[in-house]
Amino acid sequence: MKKPELLAPAGSFEKAKIAFLYGADAVYCGTASLSLRSRAEVDDNDLEKTIIYAHEIGKKVYAAINIYANDDSYEEIKTQARMLNDIKVDGIILSDGGVLDIVKEEAPDIDIHISTQANVVSAHAANFWYKNGAKRIILARELSKEQIKEVVDKTPMPLETEMFIHGALCFGYSGRCFLSDFLASRSANLGDCAQSCRWAYNVYAEEKNNPGNLMPVEYDDKGTYIFSSKDLCLLKEIPEIIELGVDSLKIEGRLKTEYYLASIVNTYRNAIDDYIRSPETYDYTEYLSEIDKVKTRSLTTFYFNDKNNKDFQEYEGKQYNPDYEFGGKIVEYDSDKSVIEIKNKLFVGDELEIIIPGTIKPYKFEINRLWDVDTEEEIESISPGKKGQLVKIHLPIKCENNWIIRRKKK
Repeated sequence: MKKPELLAPAGSFEKAKIAFLYGADAVYCGTASLSLRSRAEVDDNDLEKTIIYAHEIGKKVYAAINIYANDDSYEEIKTQARMLNDIKVDGIILSDGGVLDIVKEEAPDIDIHISTQANVVSAHAANFWYKNGAKRIILARELSKEQIKEVVDKTPMPLETEMFIHGALCFGYSGRCFLSDFLASRSANLGDCAQSCRWAYNVYAEEKNNPGNLMPVEYDDKGTYIFSSKDLCLLKEIPEIIELGVDSLKIEGRLKTEYYLASIVNTYRNAIDDYIRSPETYDYTEYLSEIDKVKTRSLTTFYFNDKNNKDFQEYEGKQYNPDYEFGGKIVEYDSDKSVIEIKNKLFVGDELEIIIPGTIKPYKFEINRLWDVDTEEEIESISPGKKGQLVKIHLPIKCENNWIIRRKKK
């Protein structure tokens, strides 16, 4: 049984460290303005730091140049490709044939990964990219397990396959969307998606015999979320996916928080390891309870189990978790009073959960006392107020720096 790589998003150097801490084998990052998440770009210095750090601990970093490039972008692409070659990134993710040619010329030492944006849905397409220099194919999200197996079985062994197992779904075909460009003049294919599919819309019906008389089709007072998709979650399907022989399992979310990363990466790390260790005792329900604590939309398996599945639209437009939120991050552990960087308001009496790397069950405890980090005076509560707000707290178990803490809402 082949153990697949667990691949996590990293919108910054700090997020990359969290992803690695909680079990990711590799991370993928954006590059300057040349990736499809320009708001989560990692500057060249941070990218180099991430690569150096990853290689020191035996991990990998992939960088995206996956826009569909206009001619005026190619000089920047050449510069970026040479830089990535020099700092020894482990792979470059791309989708444009022109970009592929440049990368082969300017970054000959780097593996080429074909982005899901290229919409690879067949072994024929995968073999085409392989003949043109690809080391890995990131499969389109729209494939069923039968179709994935066919691609794996009918492509040469040196060609690796990667698939998405968790995260946001796009209304467009594997992200090839023109809605944002049409409505907001912001091209999703150039890294500037306005997420128009997540907007609330008012829908009107025109009476056939009375043209111009528009009748509102109402869902609630917020409008109708007719394009917004549920989030992909293939946690239950991990055994089948591993048996398919896919090389890399990818989590979406370069714009997500460190809390999201810690929760999701840790859950899938435990799920994969536990199934590999003991297939007959694998029980996804324990892992799913952790996913429920961090999810902000309903979940779907999309087309993995059923190409006719229609249950993947989030008509309520939900964007929050009613029960749990990011509590903070441990920045300085001490057996007496540890320093926590808080992310939401904390009160004495709050119930917190320490997310422990490599352990699926978090450690639960209640805040008994809080201390001001400067004066050491006891306080009853603390609000974030400003970036990097710190507080001292007693942690009931031995912890490490950068462990993430979850807060249960009252």
